[in-house]
Amino acid sequence: MRRHWKWLVVALVLLLAAAGALRALSARKARNAVPATAKAEALVELASTDVLRATTVDLAQGLPVSGSLRAVNSAVVKARVAGELQGLAVREGDAVRAGQVLATVDATESRARVRQADEQARAARAQIDIAQRQWENNQALVDQGFISKSALDTSLNNLNAARATYQASAAAADLARKTLDDTVLRAPIAGVVAQRLAQPGERVGIDTKVLEIVDLSRLELEATLSAADSVQVRVGQEAQLQIEGLLAPVAARVVRINPSAQAGSRSVLAYLSLADAAGLRQGLFAQGRLATGRAAALAVPLSAIRTDKPAPYVQLVDAGRVVHVPVTPGARGESASETWVAVEGLAAGATVIKGHVGPLREGTAVRFTGGAPAAPASAAKAALLAPPAVRPHAAA
Repeated sequence: MRRHWKWLVVALVLLLAAAGALRALSARKARNAVPATAKAEALVELASTDVLRATTVDLAQGLPVSGSLRAVNSAVVKARVAGELQGLAVREGDAVRAGQVLATVDATESRARVRQADEQARAARAQIDIAQRQWENNQALVDQGFISKSALDTSLNNLNAARATYQASAAAADLARKTLDDTVLRAPIAGVVAQRLAQPGERVGIDTKVLEIVDLSRLELEATLSAADSVQVRVGQEAQLQIEGLLAPVAARVVRINPSAQAGSRSVLAYLSLADAAGLRQGLFAQGRLATGRAAALAVPLSAIRTDKPAPYVQLVDAGRVVHVPVTPGARGESASETWVAVEGLAAGATVIKGHVGPLREGTAVRFTGGAPAAPASAAKAALLAPPAVRPHAAA
């Protein structure tokens, strides 16, 4: 009898344990079912400023350009004769006039050579007079039959030789005077001294650089373009440049395109002339966009195109839920505030979620806090996509 009660207690304990295990398993299943229900019922609230309507816009197409400003006219003053540099007084930043004397090279030796060449020319001139009189005398003797014709020919050859010697001496004198004139260093152009590369009293050799002069009245941007981009560039196209130190953009225009690609990089140089160079300096860095054309296309902001999937896509709001639609990006254009991209695979008027919202799970329910956004008016669209006006910049 006691053994019977013992087995009955054991059975009761086992029954209670099984009931507890069943209750725990049911609770776990209930807890696992809650997130799925929550996910299915997830809701995101958007403001009207978080979306836009896909519409056809006028894209201003262009190429990014950058580089340093350089003077159209510049010159390096070099010593054309060797000697001691004298009288160099101008320094960096000094304005000079075209033809202004900047310095001299010691001309003692050059003046002596001029005197030597002049004396040699006078001596050669005297030899011409002597040979002239001898030829005239021999001619008279030949006419009287006292000397032969060959003696007259010899005197004529001597006269011609004396004349040639005089011409050579005169040329040597001109060369000596040219060398003397080269001892004076003059400014080839009007401008500002950018570098002083030698000091007074220094002995310089031929072709030694002394000064660099730049003309700041005309500046241009030397832009490096890839071979593919260069085919879109034409003389006369306009650009807006942002120059370091200036707040307002500066207008520029393509004036020249190098006909040859650079060896190695295969890049092409384009030269953009600045409309107003007042107050600017050579070497300043500039960057901007070169306008190459315009195109009308269905476009969205570049930030709205997402690339966290194998194919680019945009997030739409359709029937109150988030929809992911794959698109094919096309031509890009600039607006006053951001870059727009033409897309294929998107219906006109679709409600596109802007890029700052971030990724949303497809199928998520959407509710607008201020009501669904309306399609933008054409006037507002034109104002949004109008390129920024070029304003005259202040002097740096």
